[in-house]
Amino acid sequence: MLTGSLARRYARAIFEIGTAKGNLDKIGTDLRTLGAAMKLSEELVGVLTNPAIRRADRRKIVDALLARVSAAPETRSTVYLLLDGERLASLPAIAREVDAMIEARAGRVTAEITSARPLDAAQLTQITAALEKLSGKKIVVEKKEDPELLGGVVAKLGDVVYDGSLRTQLRALRDELTK
Repeated sequence: MLTGSLARRYARAIFEIGTAKGNLDKIGTDLRTLGAAMKLSEELVGVLTNPAIRRADRRKIVDALLARVSAAPETRSTVYLLLDGERLASLPAIAREVDAMIEARAGRVTAEITSARPLDAAQLTQITAALEKLSGKKIVVEKKEDPELLGGVVAKLGDVVYDGSLRTQLRALRDELTK
């Protein structure tokens, strides 16, 4: 498995190539799709990363995947390079890094908003506006639900977590009362 810094180096190279060729968004989409497929299928990862299976056979599987997503030539080269270096298991991490670089260049950041129950449109708009004001960037929202929060919202913006959940407030109150 690649460490984060090595995944970032691959991603930076892919980002520069995609920018120079003018098809960075297509490459990003290709990598995101392939990375998601690998996250969803442990069997696929097992087959593609098993050195006991001949590389030629693994390449046929990779060829089929690349044809299925109509991959850009740069995506094909990247995936073949990872396959030849026995680093294909790192594709999801590399895709995540490339996505982060594309979003940063566009002035966007992804916020993960978790609530106990589904948020209505007005609540989501209000939270998004507050996060945009805090970050100074356009926010792309990923919604999640976690009934264990009891109430309130937890927003994760990059490495920063804004926790306004009832669960956390109750824990803080309990800790205060037990002192």
